[in-house]
Amino acid sequence: MEIIKFKTNVENEEALSRVAPYLDKEESISRWKLDTGSTENILSVSGTDLDSQKIENVVQQAGFKAEIIRVIGISGKDL
Repeated sequence: MEIIKFKTNVENEEALSRVAPYLDKEESISRWKLDTGSTENILSVSGTDLDSQKIENVVQQAGFKAEIIRVIGISGKDL
C-alpha cells in the first residue's frame, strides 16, 4: 500500500463534493482524505500501484489543481 499526498486548491465542503465522485471512481485508490482545514488543503491518497500524474488529472477533471508533495512507500491503514 502506498500513500501519496498532494497540495490542492479544494478549499471547502462544496468543492470537496465536486471532487469526491472523481476520486471515488479511480480504481487504484482504496482510500482518500482531504483536509480542507490545512493551509495547503492536503489530499492524502492510499492504494496499490498509484500513479501521481493520474490522480492529478482526476482532480483536474473536477476543475481543481493538485500538486504532489510527498510519496510514502508502504503504509498501514492510516492516511
